[in-house]
Amino acid sequence: MSVFCAYSADSITGPVATVTSTPGLVAFWDFVKREADGQKRFTAHVPAGAKTDYPLDAANYIKDYWGAGREATYADFPQLGRGPFGNAIRIVKETDADFRPFLFVPRSRLHDTPLDIKGAGKSVTVVVWAIRESGNHALAGIWHEGTDLKEKTTTTIAKVERGQRQYALFAGLNKQGSACGHVSENGASSFLNKYALHKSNSADLSPEVAADSPAEVLDKSWQCFAMTFDHEKDELTGWLNGVSGDRWLDNPKKDKLISYAYNAYMQGHYAKLPGKQDGEDEAFPKDQYYNPPEAEPLSVKVLRDSADERVELREHRFTKIEVILRGGKEVARDLVALRLNPWWYPHDLYTPKDAQSGGPFTIGRVIHSSRSVGFTGWIGGVAVFDRALTAEEMARLCKVASASAESSR
Repeated sequence: MSVFCAYSADSITGPVATVTSTPGLVAFWDFVKREADGQKRFTAHVPAGAKTDYPLDAANYIKDYWGAGREATYADFPQLGRGPFGNAIRIVKETDADFRPFLFVPRSRLHDTPLDIKGAGKSVTVVVWAIRESGNHALAGIWHEGTDLKEKTTTTIAKVERGQRQYALFAGLNKQGSACGHVSENGASSFLNKYALHKSNSADLSPEVAADSPAEVLDKSWQCFAMTFDHEKDELTGWLNGVSGDRWLDNPKKDKLISYAYNAYMQGHYAKLPGKQDGEDEAFPKDQYYNPPEAEPLSVKVLRDSADERVELREHRFTKIEVILRGGKEVARDLVALRLNPWWYPHDLYTPKDAQSGGPFTIGRVIHSSRSVGFTGWIGGVAVFDRALTAEEMARLCKVASASAESSR
């Protein structure tokens, strides 16, 4: 499956220029630009006057947190020598359980810089040009999941840290292959679940392509994954190849993880009603209620109607609710569908209290307790913006991957 954005050779003046000319750019790693001397690490294209170009270190987080496995080096990231911007790195399907390498900017070098997008009134966009071989986990972002969860893998852990999540782009998570935006208001968990659950999933899915495929196959296989968080709209959106699309989850009560968001919705609803309701948990934390705006419904469908009772299905921007009315008054409701793209997110991005408690910016993997292999495949570019890009801008960035496929034919 090739990237499907429209492409005109005359419209592209240069892939790197296409990215760097987009307003709001904070950092863009094309895996071509490097330090002039010293370690010659990959560095980012940054705006004029920026104080750092965010050189990327290599590390094996299993060694750092469990004290097991070997050190990682740049040699652990094979290079393609081609791609949307001229080069790409491979995230390998590692077989050694003690080896999970990633590239990263340490917190000490990013804290309070433009890459450290956090706090009130802040929006963010992350774009990653990639070929997905397998997996659904992290592509890039500030998303230290913590090593404090009670898992089988943490019984031997040497360094325990609380989660320090801010924003990141994933290759699907609960919808494998989608572009999944993930954000956090507290660095930790959501809705009394042990995981962070504020995430969106693009409607379209990326294919799996063997990382050792012939060059002509890889050239046609670049996908443009992206996520935007727009603080003005309180919307988190996943985009694949310039398209977001609508995604709904029916019957969220039965979903393994989103059932926690369902409960957060119901608890918030119960709390608005006088007296204690059946199913109400008065100890549920108020800051974890999840009640998207439901003013005037977009549509109303009558499911049942009799002299005694009327049942309506009301669709709102982020929710579909089934409402029971008697005598024209609502007597009960149930959340029957929840919108996954865009996802309603009414919070600010998490602000770590200091550099020591914040997470790094990582590419290819994130620090997490389960130690799974995660995403594998090729990454040909990573860009971060301090605003929510528009659909038109997303389409323009998507053309970079199309241009790579076209120019190599």
